Parts: sequence; structure tokens; C-alpha cells
Amino acid sequence: MLLSRANKKRVQAVLTAARRLAEETDALRFSAPVSYVYNPLVYAWPLHEAYIRAAAASRKRVIFLGMNPGPFGMGQTGVPFGDPTFVRDWLGLSGAIAKPPLEHPSRPVLGLESPRGEVSGTRVWGAIARHWRTPAKFFADHYIANYCPLLFLEASGRNRTPDKLSVGDKTRLFAACDRHLEAVIDALEPKIVIALGIFAERQARAVLGGRDPKITVARILHPSPANPLANRDWVGVVTDELRALGVCRQRPAAPAGH
Repeated sequence: MLLSRANKKRVQAVLTAARRLAEETDALRFSAPVSYVYNPLVYAWPLHEAYIRAAAASRKRVIFLGMNPGPFGMGQTGVPFGDPTFVRDWLGLSGAIAKPPLEHPSRPVLGLESPRGEVSGTRVWGAIARHWRTPAKFFADHYIANYCPLLFLEASGRNRTPDKLSVGDKTRLFAACDRHLEAVIDALEPKIVIALGIFAERQARAVLGGRDPKITVARILHPSPANPLANRDWVGVVTDELRALGVCRQRPAAPAGH
């Protein structure tokens, strides 16, 4: 696909911002109970780069913003909400995936060959696939990013989310994440930033406070299976929320094979 000069600049700006975020966050150290830190922007960079090149090549109406990688999604693939099956078979992305320097024995990085899917990822990309049908149609006006690129694990292998880090750890981490989000917004020029969950909404509002008031910040239900509401009818609830925002006109069609 031939890109205009403006869209080439968008892709390059998002790539540059991601490389900077990878370097800045890789240099950070975190206090207990964090025992393992995975940075997929480093060990899965080829696939993350492939995602940016496929997804960031146009001005966006909507940016969807998640919190941070899950151990069976972006932690495996480097793609936001990146359930391995959807990344490989629907997005059609590939790329070499290495290993984090320190890997929890119960949370190995197996990349696109990981046999375990991510519920949040299958919900998000599954709904997108059913509604927009092809990646090209979705990425024409939409982009998905995570606020934080790091996956945190306790010694037990339990996932620890960024909002539960120590104050000092959050201060250093969030400064880098804020800069990255600002750069992505500057490059892609969205009209709406839609957060998946309360944490992402709070961070988006903090970054966008004082910026262009034309950018709307909204929130939809987080797809995590830890959220009881999401387990009832996530697709239905979120479709209604997106329809109210003018992003989605109808409920997606029945699931197709992926």
C-alpha cells in the first residue's frame, strides 16, 4: 500500500514514540511485590512494529486506550489486546518474538504459538472483526493502544496492574507513558479517545487536560473476565456504549470463524 507523505510521517512518529517508550520503561526498576517485569516493546518489537505499520497509517477518528499488557495477550505478541490467534489469523501479523530477560516459569512467552488465548483480547478483536469485517476497514479510522507497555508479575505469577504500584514507581512510569500517549495523539489526531476501563480513562483525562477541548474522552466497559459485568454480555453493553458515542451503528453480526 502506497502511503501519502502525511501518513508516512504518522507511522514514523508513532514508531519513534514507541521506541522511546521501550527504552525509557526498560530502564525503570520496580519495588516489591513486583518480581518480574515484561516489556514486549523490547522482546516482541518486530511484531509491535508490524502492528504500528499496519494500524497507524492514517489519521484516526477514534483511539481506543487500554491499561497494560496481559500475560496471554500483548505479553505474548506485542500487540494491544493481542490474543495470539487473532493477531496471527485475523490481523495477519508476524514477526520474531524473543524472551524477557527474567521469565516467570508459569508465564513463559511463547509468542504466536501460545496455546492459551486472552479473554480480553478475544472479546475486543472478536467484536471488531464481526463489526468491521477486515482490519483495513477498522484501521481506516481507528487505532488501539495501551497506556502502559509493561506487564508486572508477582512472585506467585499473579498479575499486578499499574494502578497498584507504589507511588514512586507510578510517578516515574506514568511520566514516560504520558509522553508516549501525547505523541500518539499528536500523530494520529483523533477526535475521540475511548478508554477501556476507569484507569485508562483517568490517565487519558490527565494527559488531555488543557489540550484541544475538541478531543472527547469517553469510557467503555473493560473486557476483563475479572469484571462481572463484562462476563454477562460485554459485546452487547459495549456496542450500546459505542452507538451512543456515534462510533458503532448496530450490534455486530454473529461470530464467524477466525
